[in-house]
Amino acid sequence: MGFRVVVIKSRCKLEFRLDRLIIRGEQERHVFIGEINTLIVQSTAVSLTAALLCELMRRNIKVIFCDEKCNPCSELLPYYGTVNTSKRYKMQAEWSDHIKSEVWQKIIWRKIHSQMSVLQSLGYSEQAHMLSEYINEVQLGDITNREGHAAKVYFNCILGENNSRKIGGFLNGCLNYGYAVVLSACNREIVACGYCTQLGIHHINEFNEFNLGCDFMEPLRPLVDRHALSIEEGDVNFKRKMADILNSGIIFEGKHTTLDVAIRNYVRSILAALNGGDASLIIFPEEETNEL
Repeated sequence: MGFRVVVIKSRCKLEFRLDRLIIRGEQERHVFIGEINTLIVQSTAVSLTAALLCELMRRNIKVIFCDEKCNPCSELLPYYGTVNTSKRYKMQAEWSDHIKSEVWQKIIWRKIHSQMSVLQSLGYSEQAHMLSEYINEVQLGDITNREGHAAKVYFNCILGENNSRKIGGFLNGCLNYGYAVVLSACNREIVACGYCTQLGIHHINEFNEFNLGCDFMEPLRPLVDRHALSIEEGDVNFKRKMADILNSGIIFEGKHTTLDVAIRNYVRSILAALNGGDASLIIFPEEETNEL
């Protein structure tokens, strides 16, 4: 299991040799492939060999490509994550509407609960109380859209009432980058378990290749938010710091681990819940402290 997030920022050539990622730039550097968790190609002036890409896919290492503005724009996923992928696809297609609604209800309940915790730590007591009321109103499938109501209150606090997620700005840039990294980690594990990222339980956009990953990452967004809020405005290293969120400390099943390891087990718990028809099987990551 890899633990390194490797970020390539400048012109170079990447290739695979002797079980290592070879980075040929102004200097030549080597990284053991087995240590890599995620490879982020941040520069468009990077060339990669087909042999390297095949090896990264064989080992289920997440590869994220960025555009000319260094923002994540795509990722690489293998066609098949397990030897019985076709069986897993069939199981996925047979998930009942009821269990999908139960799982989505629990996901949204957890997401709003985590948002409430963020607001409490920032001193927004009144708004946090509003979110606590929304938590009690979340129904099967969140048919009353408590998620949307909570999001409006939540982002008005952390972004300011005159801003929105669509306007841009430094904090939004941090959030977008962090969300992309966490979504990629969810997608990697979904594929590694043999499931299809396109077939979501709530997200059903025909143009979204990662509907299921978007479903699973929702409770993890507040972790990204808190991490982004800890970065000083204008920090030129914000992308490196946001990419490093996968190495941040987390509690899972009462044990200290990293967010990346927790995501792997969290995704597996949701898949077990969907296959077993029991939403109580879902285990969510817990923050180590109130502050990252």
